[in-house]
Amino acid sequence: MKAVVIYRYGAAEVLQYEEVEQPKIEPMQLLVKVRASSVNPVDWKIRQGMLSLISGSKFPKILGFDVAGDVVAVGSGVTRFKAGDAIYGSTSFPGGGYAEFAAVRENLVALKPANLNYEEAATVPLAALTALQALRDEGNIQAGQTVLINGAAGGVGIFAVQIAKALGAVVTGVSSTKNLDLVKSLLADRVIDYTQQDFTEDTAQYDIIFDAVGKRSLSQTKRVLKPNGIYITTLPSPEVFLEGVLTAFLPGQKAKFILEKPNTQDLVYLKELIEAGKIRVVIDRTYPLQELAAAHSYSETGRAVGKIALVQPVVNIAI
Repeated sequence: MKAVVIYRYGAAEVLQYEEVEQPKIEPMQLLVKVRASSVNPVDWKIRQGMLSLISGSKFPKILGFDVAGDVVAVGSGVTRFKAGDAIYGSTSFPGGGYAEFAAVRENLVALKPANLNYEEAATVPLAALTALQALRDEGNIQAGQTVLINGAAGGVGIFAVQIAKALGAVVTGVSSTKNLDLVKSLLADRVIDYTQQDFTEDTAQYDIIFDAVGKRSLSQTKRVLKPNGIYITTLPSPEVFLEGVLTAFLPGQKAKFILEKPNTQDLVYLKELIEAGKIRVVIDRTYPLQELAAAHSYSETGRAVGKIALVQPVVNIAI
């Protein structure tokens, strides 16, 4: 099969599109013909070696966490899926989605939302699960609460705005001038243009501040966070980690960071929201898999609006 492989950590040029052996599945895995994948910042952070303590020094590696495609074979222990099912979901760390075929665990995927094509579905799993688990599990979001999403037009932010609204919150989205209309279209109740106003100087206070781009900390946002409010970030910096430890044992404001945990149950929940029209996908650019280096480079600029998708041509399935 064709796949994008790295043999060392480094810049985007280390990504090599080449022929590799097709994966063999274990009893609880599915062999999936990958129709589409997407780029998440964690993918290029692994590629750069920023997470080498976790990803290790064993090469070659195939990166890519998001997949959407067709099941072509199932392991002996699989009970929920069969060959021919269209699925979407996540691969295990450190990836495997940047390939024509991927071996994925049964408990990390769900049936694809019926109203999304493969390209659209592949942009959902990691980003939307991060948003859902941040707000619901870390933030304990409740209907009627006020929520601010920093980075509301980014890959995680677009889903966070919509999920917060679906859960009944009053949402403020922070983005640049050119993306204000997009954030409004996601049904944010209020928008803040960060080029004109620092949200930490706002007059409003929030029950939850979700920093979907990892640019702030509790100490920087506490003035606009309610006395018992929760600050959540996608970037577990040393400062945030320390704040999280300290606030965990004290009354008042809390600092937390989100580490996405892929699972079928949450993917099914997202599927239901998508099919009900409560979540839509926003794709900035789509690249063929063989142009992954360009897709990574674009993601690294931090200017992507919504998600970056990767697609593959339909080929004959051989297993």
